[in-house]
Formats: sequence, C-alpha cells, structure tokens
Amino acid sequence: MGALAASGLDVPVGRLGVLGGTFDPIHDAHLAVARAAKEELGLGAVLFVPAGDPWRKQDRRVTSARHRLAMVRLALEAEQEPGFAVSSVEVQRTGPTYSEETLEALQAEGHGQLWFICGADALSDLPHWHDPAALVALARLAVAPRPNYPLDLEALDAAVPGLRAAVDLLSITPIDLSASDLRGARRADGSLDPRIPAAARGYIVEEGLYAGPGSEG
Repeated sequence: MGALAASGLDVPVGRLGVLGGTFDPIHDAHLAVARAAKEELGLGAVLFVPAGDPWRKQDRRVTSARHRLAMVRLALEAEQEPGFAVSSVEVQRTGPTYSEETLEALQAEGHGQLWFICGADALSDLPHWHDPAALVALARLAVAPRPNYPLDLEALDAAVPGLRAAVDLLSITPIDLSASDLRGARRADGSLDPRIPAAARGYIVEEGLYAGPGSEG
C-alpha cells in the first residue's frame, strides 16, 4: 500500500497513538509521554501531529508551522525510536485545525483503535475545545499527569459525557517542563535547554528562533 494521506504511514496500524501539539519547540517531555503511551498501551506506533493554525492559541504568538514541523522531524530522525512518526496533515490544512478532524482522517485510513495522547492540563481544558464529544467518540484518551493539574474526572464527564470511560491514565512521573519556559530562557540569555533534543537545538540556532525581538517564536 502507498503512503497514507493523513498519517504518512505505509500501512494501517491496529493500535495508533496520536500526539498533537504546537511543539514550539519539541522537548523531552513530549518524547517521554509518547514512549510511556506506546509501552503501557501496546501501541504499534505514535504519530506526532504538529498543529497548523491552533485555534486555542490565537491570542498568542506561535512559531511558523514549517519550523515546528521541521524540528519534530529532525528530533524523531535523531531519536530513531521504533514506531515514532510525524504527520504534516494539520500543517497542510488551511484555516484553524481541529483534533477531531485529524482523528476522522486517520480513522478513514483504516487504522484500528486510536488513542489521543495528551497531558492532564489539556484534558482539563477539553470541554472548551471545538467538538470534545466527537473527539471522545473517535478515540480513547491516553492522559499523562502534569504538576499542579489534579484531574476531576467526574466533573469532566458531566461536561463531556463518556469522557471518563474513555480515559487511560499513564503511570509516568509528572514532568515539570513547558515549551514557553524554554522559549523564555532562550530570549532571556540565549541559552538552549538540553531538554530540547540536540537536532532541534541546532535548527533553532540555524534559523534564529526564539532569540529575541524580531525573531520567530
């Protein structure tokens, strides 16, 4: 079978994890959560899906999608983690990007059970997403704990019926790491945190990302 349009994978995957995000930049916590989901849920692959035009972040500056996609590709190539792949499906889509549309496209490709991988912070915000009921209907939710984000699954289920039954909590130790802090450190003193994969750090320097006024990111 030729390459599939949305996933870029050569063949359908029976148990597929989908890790979406801005990846601005990709960092070690993203990779750790992907590994945990893959191992704990027995996933055949984890698909990293950089957002094109993330509508939930329209009130803040986001680095160009081409840079964020490039950083993810470089990081995954260097990692050589079996089963890790990147998709440009949301970057190629015009207008705001919605996670349920990506899941629908993946489902249409013939993949089996889908898991939408996210942090507890994203799950807590899920009722405010574009169509959370559709997302829960399309995929199970692999949820990584985040510091200072206790989950109230009962309240979330009241807001999005069926959510609680769809949640698989990952046992990974919470990681206190955010892309905004990494960008802030780069702007403040030019430093690049080693928790950004080396290949992505090289790209950031080459492209002058997050370096200060007038730079991207």
